[in-house]
Order: sequence, then structure tokens, then C-alpha cells
Amino acid sequence: MFSAELIKKFKSTPTPFFYYDTALLRKTLEQAAVAAKKHDIEVHYALKANANKQLLKIIQGYGFGADCVSVNEVLRAIECGFLPDKIVFAGVGKSDEEIRIALENNIYCFNCESLEEIEIIDEIAGKLKKKASIALRINPNVNAHTHHYITTGLEENKFGINMWQLEDVLKALTRAKHVTLIGLHFHIGSQITDMNVYKTLCLRVNEIQQWFADRNIYVPNLNLGGGLGIDYYQPDNHSIVDFEKYYSIFRQFLKLNPGQKLHTEPGRALVAQCGALISKVLYVKKGIQSNFIILDAGMTELLRPALYQSYHKIENITSQSKNTLKYDVVGPICESSDCFGKAIDLPETNRGDLLALRSAGAYGESMALDYNLRDRAKSYLTEDLK
Repeated sequence: MFSAELIKKFKSTPTPFFYYDTALLRKTLEQAAVAAKKHDIEVHYALKANANKQLLKIIQGYGFGADCVSVNEVLRAIECGFLPDKIVFAGVGKSDEEIRIALENNIYCFNCESLEEIEIIDEIAGKLKKKASIALRINPNVNAHTHHYITTGLEENKFGINMWQLEDVLKALTRAKHVTLIGLHFHIGSQITDMNVYKTLCLRVNEIQQWFADRNIYVPNLNLGGGLGIDYYQPDNHSIVDFEKYYSIFRQFLKLNPGQKLHTEPGRALVAQCGALISKVLYVKKGIQSNFIILDAGMTELLRPALYQSYHKIENITSQSKNTLKYDVVGPICESSDCFGKAIDLPETNRGDLLALRSAGAYGESMALDYNLRDRAKSYLTEDLK
């Protein structure tokens, strides 16, 4: 991923910073677009993965819609060229003001997660003399078999409408005069790598669709969310996920109603592997079990390891040493959880070396903090460093 010429550019660039390989990004987007078109699937990029304006302008150029979980994401998507009629607004806690702004911008659909939310959208739409299109986010009680912090499809999770609530929801829809039900939405978690999970989801969705059919309710759109995982351990060997395999699971096991459109919302799978966090070694500190590499990047730039013990491959991209030692790679933040990895095998490392934390294109920049009043890390695309 890093040529000698690029590393030379890195050495003269203030650290820490995010680097995005736009050639890999475009190749990933192209493969995703081709597979989606083959299987007649509408793709909405999930902005929560990365809302960098330069990346968004590239992503929207492939005809994708946008999946947003705040009104600022909605406005960012529109600013970067996404068409309002291809923007869905999800999220368990939309404020009244967010709903109003989204309605005024004529977005495609609200993914609704509670009966009360439907009633509030109906009320606000009425005041604006508008009709809001909504989809019901239903909790299918399917285990994604991923980290419990990023599992969203179980009854114990805060997300979605449980099946036992649906009769009350349908009654509320008969009273609502300013909303139109256009779809069903499902999302069960993130970083899913076992395709059998999606098979299970499809079979469960078939049952739920039959529940609606038994009540003579047919919706034109079915949204199966995102969550497709990537290979954090071998980012170069598996730089692009198998979108064809992913989408073929839906076509094989999902029973769509006649004319029904299938939507998905990938985020991480589109952008994660194109990004890396580049950081400089401030100090190498002797320890008891292993030595510490103290970087100028920390949990403020890449929160995932501290938040849910996630793994990112770490590479020393400047050391010429043939000796390999074990290091704990940590950041400068005043928290013991500010650690990127323990007992990592790396070439002998010295102050001033550059380390790359791979697969940081998703949930790196978008989750960045200014904790400790730290400056936000800048970002650079391949074109910026030529």
C-alpha cells in the first residue's frame, strides 16, 4: 500500500494524519456497484463510517444513495452531491428539529424505530403540510455473532421495533394522516464476516414479510441494512470484500414480493481498507514484559481499540532493521485504555519512525475526538501528496 515515494512524502507531512488510497477506494466502489447492479440492489453508503467531504464526493459519483443517522449527516450528504430522493434517515433518537430539517429537504425515507417516533413525524409533517415516507425498522432478534457493542438486532438492544409491538404500530399508522409506509428495514450489527448470519436474516425476514402479507400489507421497499465486515488481519490480501458473494446470499434466500426493491447500507466495507492512520514514534520506553512504543496518535484519532478492543494491523513503514521485537503500541492520551496493541512483533523501532495503523478508513476520522484538547488530525488523499 505504501510505495517508497509515498513514504518519503509521509516523512515530510506533520503527524498524525489519515491517508486515503483513492485508487483502492475507486476499485472497491466499482466492484460494489457492479455487483449491486447485477442483483438489482440499491446501495446507500452509511456516512457514519466516514463523512470526509472529499471521499463523499467520490462515493456519490458511483450512483449510491446515503444512509444517515443525524441531520448533519443528511446535510453533509446533500452538500457533497447525494440526491435527497436517495437519502434515508435512520437512528433511534431523531430530534424534532432534525425531523423538521429532513422533511424540508425532501429526503427519501425515515427509518422509524418506535411507535412514538412515527406519531411525532406525522405531527411535524402535518404542520409543514408534507407527507413523510417511512420504513419500519423491525428488530428480527437475529444474532450477528459480533462484538456485543456493535450487535443491534436482538430484542435486548435499543434499536428497532419488536415483533410484539407491530399490531399497535399498524393501528397508529391507520390514524396517521401525514406518513406513508413504503418499506421495512432491518439491521442486525456490524463487522459481520459469517455469511450464514445473512442467510439467517433472510429467512427471518421472509417470515416477517409473511406476517404482513397475512394482513394484506405489502411494501415496495425492503432494506436489509449493512454490517458487512472486512479482514483487519490481512488488509493487503483481502483489500476488497466479496460483494458478489454478499449480494448473492440475498438473492438466494430472500423472497421479495413482486416489484419489491431491495436496499442495503454498506459503510465500512466500502471505505475501511483504503484508509490508514499514520503516526510518528515519540518515544520507545523500556517495560517489564515488553517495550512501549509511544505514538503521537492515540484513541483521539482511532477510538475503536479502546472502545471495543478492536484489532488494527500495525506496521513500521520506515524501519530498516532486521531485528524483530515485541512492543506494546500506545498513544499519548491520559488513559490506560489508550492502547493500539499489546506484544506486537515489529522491526526494532526508534524515535521518529513512522507507523501505519491499517484499515482505518472506517470509524477512524468519523469517531475522532478532541479529548485532552488535542488538535484534530488532518486527512490526505493520494492526490494531495503528489
